[in-house]
Amino acid sequence: MKQRGRHRRRKRGRALRATLAGAALALTATATMISASQATNGDDPGALAPLSTVAEADALSLAEDPVPDRSLNRLTEELGAPVGVNTVLAETEGTLRDTDHCPSADRSALPVSPEASRAYCWDEDDTRGWRAGAVTTSGDADDDGRWGRHQVVLSGWSRTEPGTGPARDLARVAFVNADETARPDYSWALLVVPVDGGRDYRGLFSGLTGMVWYQDKLVVTTTAGDADALYVFDLDRIHRATVTAPTVGRVDDGWSAAGQRFVLPAVATYRPAAADGARPDTLSLDRSTTPDTLVASERVPEAADRASRLWRYRLSTDTARPGPLSAGTGGRSAPQEAYETDAADLRGVLAYRSQWYLSRPADSPDDHGTLWRQDTDGARATECGADEVRDCWSGRPAPLSYWEESGEVWSQSDRTLFALPLTSLDDALE
Repeated sequence: MKQRGRHRRRKRGRALRATLAGAALALTATATMISASQATNGDDPGALAPLSTVAEADALSLAEDPVPDRSLNRLTEELGAPVGVNTVLAETEGTLRDTDHCPSADRSALPVSPEASRAYCWDEDDTRGWRAGAVTTSGDADDDGRWGRHQVVLSGWSRTEPGTGPARDLARVAFVNADETARPDYSWALLVVPVDGGRDYRGLFSGLTGMVWYQDKLVVTTTAGDADALYVFDLDRIHRATVTAPTVGRVDDGWSAAGQRFVLPAVATYRPAAADGARPDTLSLDRSTTPDTLVASERVPEAADRASRLWRYRLSTDTARPGPLSAGTGGRSAPQEAYETDAADLRGVLAYRSQWYLSRPADSPDDHGTLWRQDTDGARATECGADEVRDCWSGRPAPLSYWEESGEVWSQSDRTLFALPLTSLDDALE
């Protein structure tokens, strides 16, 4: 396990590179309005428009709700002592294949321009029935890009249980050992929620559309109609499942995790502070700010009569808190900065040095998606082909994650996990 003191990181003298486009959210009485007509996949969404009213900030505020310590401690007594990330990595369950050994359908899902600098595909038998989702890395977790001695990628997947509908989705995370770049190994952990005062647990019941690993916490979005907007998991509380069965939770002879070896119980949730508050759909970490910030976006359909919102929260430096967000009066985490964009149906968001990168799906299932860079001055997409078309990103865009230490952006598309330098993205956008 990584010692908590290890996370009291120093910024290496890094100053705030630019005042966060718009500095902190100015809670004035005058809102900056833009058209609510949404831009389709290839349409230019224009410039970002800052949000600035108290009501708009309240709609994006979250309230933290920790799982009681007595529930977590009771669950630990039942499951046994937790194991660390290193133990999960050591008990290999599968190996990713590099693109030379991937099916053509998987290779065709990779970005056209810029091309991935490294890419892998998942075994079809190991992922059958599961949907690929968000990605985060040990580059999010710590400044040195490592967890202990390992470089790690976390890949989120979800599955709808037969006959239950999306409200009963299961969510699992692959812990990928990225030390070996040729054929990385991985192991699975099921995300669960303590119930009955810690005497049992259930599945997360959500797809993994957003995920960030920060210090010893994993933050994920929830999308299945739950009242909670974010769930928080503690990487120091990974437990072994004792029974290999399709069920989840306590069984007659032990504890089951839908066939996964490990379980990761939630330690806190965040709920919208306002009754009609927004729910983040995608997440990423921005290390170019001081302090680090959690970046969020929502997924608004093209047919909706309103714009999409992008925003960020300050992250706390208090490692004793159950949740990583910085909280103010009443335990509320208010947005530090927020914008509207005409880009619709966002699947990934990344912010770095006042630039916002947005991934969007194709208008047709057989096409590639688009990758836009947007700020308060305008927007630009990557282009490819003789006609400079914009459908150049991955086949089914997933959330984005920037590994600052290596300079790489990580993402997924169906069964393909890939990375490419942020500089190559910026070069393609010039």
